[in-house]
Amino acid sequence: MQKEELKENLETASQEQKEEAVEKKSHENCNCDGDCGDNCACKEAENNVKEKVEEKEEEKKEESIEKIKEELEDWKQSYLRKQAEFQNFTKRKEKEMEELRKYSSEKIITKFLDSFDNLERAVGAAAESKDFEGLLKGVEMIIGNLKDIFNSEGVEQIKTEGECDPQYHHAVTVENSEEHKDNEIVTVLQKGYMMKGKVIRPAMVSVCKK
Repeated sequence: MQKEELKENLETASQEQKEEAVEKKSHENCNCDGDCGDNCACKEAENNVKEKVEEKEEEKKEESIEKIKEELEDWKQSYLRKQAEFQNFTKRKEKEMEELRKYSSEKIITKFLDSFDNLERAVGAAAESKDFEGLLKGVEMIIGNLKDIFNSEGVEQIKTEGECDPQYHHAVTVENSEEHKDNEIVTVLQKGYMMKGKVIRPAMVSVCKK
């Protein structure tokens, strides 16, 4: 009973307190008055208790180390799983983006196919009938269809009246015109277009220089 009580007290005490308690408890039932030899019964009891305490502490350290190792292994496995999931996600998104880039023009090309078919039919019919007036009307109709496609995609023609604006116009030549002011657009050499507010092709123009 005394040994159990001693062990319980030792578990919550400091190392120095443990040693003192062990020594004190060992001498309680001994008449040596603390002057013990190596073969003294209290000295033997003290050593036995110390060994048991040291064994207990060693077991606790090993249990703590094993627990830490298990936690580290769990974290490692969790990290590896997350890393693999992220890599798979990245590859999947890259593949989706590649597919999107590859077929990004599919929608607009599909819309143009009908107009292209109509143009081929108009040219073929005009070649057989020599009806160039009918061909002209057919081409004008196709141009109207193409404009409808442009409008549905948010494409609009850049205005070319008035002063030349470098943001929308590309001045490639200059000319002197009595009817126009300096830096004013005189001739449109190629139409420009915007798509949803963004310039996709500036208008190519000639401007007046006095």
